[in-house]
Amino acid sequence: MRVLQKDQLMDFSRSGQHFESASKVIPGGVNSPARAFGAVGGSPLIINRGEGAYLYDIDGNRLIDYVGSWGPHILGHRHPAVIQAIELALSRGTSFGAPTELETELARLVVEIVPGVEKVRMVNSGTEATMSAVRLARGHTRRDTIVKFAGCYHGHVDSLLVQAGSGALTHGMPSSPGVPEGCTADTIVLEFNDIDQLEALFTKQGNEIACVILEPVVGNMGVVAPLDGFLNTARRLCTEHGALLIFDEVMTGFRLALGGAQERFGVTPDLTTMGKILGGGMPVGAYGGKAEVMDSISPTGPVYQAGTLSGNPIAMACGIATLTTLRETNPYPQLGAMTSKLTSGLREMATEAGLPHSIAQVGSMFTLFFNPDFVTNMAVSARNDTERFGRYFRGMLDRGIYLPCSQFEANFVSCAHSEEDINATLTAAGEVLSQLD
Repeated sequence: MRVLQKDQLMDFSRSGQHFESASKVIPGGVNSPARAFGAVGGSPLIINRGEGAYLYDIDGNRLIDYVGSWGPHILGHRHPAVIQAIELALSRGTSFGAPTELETELARLVVEIVPGVEKVRMVNSGTEATMSAVRLARGHTRRDTIVKFAGCYHGHVDSLLVQAGSGALTHGMPSSPGVPEGCTADTIVLEFNDIDQLEALFTKQGNEIACVILEPVVGNMGVVAPLDGFLNTARRLCTEHGALLIFDEVMTGFRLALGGAQERFGVTPDLTTMGKILGGGMPVGAYGGKAEVMDSISPTGPVYQAGTLSGNPIAMACGIATLTTLRETNPYPQLGAMTSKLTSGLREMATEAGLPHSIAQVGSMFTLFFNPDFVTNMAVSARNDTERFGRYFRGMLDRGIYLPCSQFEANFVSCAHSEEDINATLTAAGEVLSQLD
């Protein structure tokens, strides 16, 4: 076992000093709680730039990045096609508040690629997409009740911020002050992967339910895959009772396959929410689905939704370049193989170290859980050893491996990761895991 000396570990002192300054003018020093290091100790790194599979912080450290801006950078940082598209769009202006050819081109790409989408509306974030999709589902069905699953995070929408995963779970706040009881009175929360519970609810209240919203592969209580039959049951029940099925593919869209989780699992929802990879690193969200449903949105229908910067030309150009590159290169088999090599190595090392653990992987998403039980829902994930994860995280960071700063977040492998990066990551993990008790 090799033990690194203090002078061999990375120095993050400038990041720490800057974070102190940031905390004086930004609540908690961060603009999203997922970036805070409260669950793992210390202060977040201040990033200077990204290149390929690497991040460089203001201390000059190079880190192998498994966050990828929380999912968007499937091609890696500063992919040449994306940068070229941004520069061309920027030369024409930043925003017009009017239709452009670029937004139609990106919409056409989405319709061609995503099985469940016939029409799509661009917005500016995943939260905005899920909020709008739920409103559309309620308006189209003329019903109020929505069904979500514990541990699935759908953005900070009042009606959906109930037993959410991700930052809400990490920080011990399954719901939030400031959300009136009336906003969640029509939200029913079930356990993910519990088919019997879902069937019982529809038997009792099926004619009241406007929609069921879920992450087809959960990424916000760690990576949790659907058990056999779960997605198909949700599809069947929604069809039988006139409810709409919404797949939140903000994280899984264009990640697990070009057409997202719905392509990978062969289950088609009525509505799909998208983001992250759709914008290739720019602030973009979208929701789309059957033309009949989407035409209920204004100006063709009565359900109102608008956005000043929706369809921003620079963001659209970034998304077009990203999706076009993915479609032309089909990196998914290689991404899956690289991720499998990494997770296989982690499994072997954690076993050798005698650590209770389980590993989940779907495509290029994965989580090493410090939990001996196979994680199928939030109740199991809540038993993760977060203290041990915090020590693992800090050990990996000291060795130049940048992981999500929460046991409840997904890790992402990108097209830019090389065999050398995977090997370096496994070397670091072997050192760290062998020192955890």
